[in-house]
Amino acid sequence: MVRSLLRRLFRYTLISMAASVLLVLLFRWVPPPGSMVMVERKIESWIDGKPIDLYREWRPWRELPDNLKMSVVAGEDQHFSEHWGFDMDAIRQAFSHNEAGGSLRGASTISQQVAKNLFLWTGRSWVRKGLEAWFTVLIETLWPKQRILEVYLNSVEWDSGIFGAEAAAQHHFGIGAPYLSDRQASLLAAILPNPREWSPSHPSAYVSRRANWIRQQVRQLGGSDYLLHMK
Repeated sequence: MVRSLLRRLFRYTLISMAASVLLVLLFRWVPPPGSMVMVERKIESWIDGKPIDLYREWRPWRELPDNLKMSVVAGEDQHFSEHWGFDMDAIRQAFSHNEAGGSLRGASTISQQVAKNLFLWTGRSWVRKGLEAWFTVLIETLWPKQRILEVYLNSVEWDSGIFGAEAAAQHHFGIGAPYLSDRQASLLAAILPNPREWSPSHPSAYVSRRANWIRQQVRQLGGSDYLLHMK
């Protein structure tokens, strides 16, 4: 009986792994229709008795502005073009910071954020972290860096029910994503650590300072030239 259960478990694990590989491979070319975070937000709104509408409009890579691409890289993951999904230096620094008793600091790369936003639920369980690592490896193996950033910019949350760069630009600034100014792009990137509490259109002093810092980092990274070396 135990052997039978183990065989079934092994078979189901192999099937799940194969299905996840095929799904990630499909999304290399096909725009994901949504994300698990979108599903989670919708269910949360039903439970709270305050249903929300979800807004998202896909913009392909060529239509996403370079200033937003670079602002997000500068603010979220400055080693994005160099690592293979995991920034070990950032992980060690976050671990040391958290061990010292400071406020909890994360070290998720853009690739990890795509993995958990697109395929997983929110939370901090070891099971979810293990699945996040698996999907991160798949994404980094099967997608080029441009695709990872493209999917991230079209899936990340920028307010309650607002997902992706196009919806965010229209919601916060009343314009399409291709027309974002450098300041607007940096403000959008500045709120990503807490997009449902912070506002890019009515920024606090902290968000404004963070946006200024992001613009400085974009220049230090080389601006749009950085994107030319990203494959």
